[in-house]
Amino acid sequence: MRCLLDSHTYLWWVTDDPRLSEFARRVLGDAETRAWVSAATIWELAIKAKLGKLTFDDEAAAVLFAPQRSEFEALNITPAHAATAGALHRHHNDPFDRMLIAQAKCEGLTILTRDHAFAHYQVDIAW
Repeated sequence: MRCLLDSHTYLWWVTDDPRLSEFARRVLGDAETRAWVSAATIWELAIKAKLGKLTFDDEAAAVLFAPQRSEFEALNITPAHAATAGALHRHHNDPFDRMLIAQAKCEGLTILTRDHAFAHYQVDIAW
């Protein structure tokens, strides 16, 4: 599978949170899976950490803010991603999620998310 991790999926994988689905654990643990973490996800987690909405230990922070230290590839935001995000219908107002949707559409990736609002878009999701 080629997948893009939603922010909660990435956070829960790194922190071994029990809320991560068994399906997501199998996919992310599969050597054949290619998985990306968006720059938008790092941005969102950094903002939430600064605001005190998220807390994690130093070891988790070191991985969360440098996905190359994990088994995931970093996905930068391109002009095509930005244009696609801006053109999306307003089913979902979260700008970080809209960027993930745009990136998945542009790159042909499945989004690993439990967020049902993603289903309003023509993008593959799995959980």
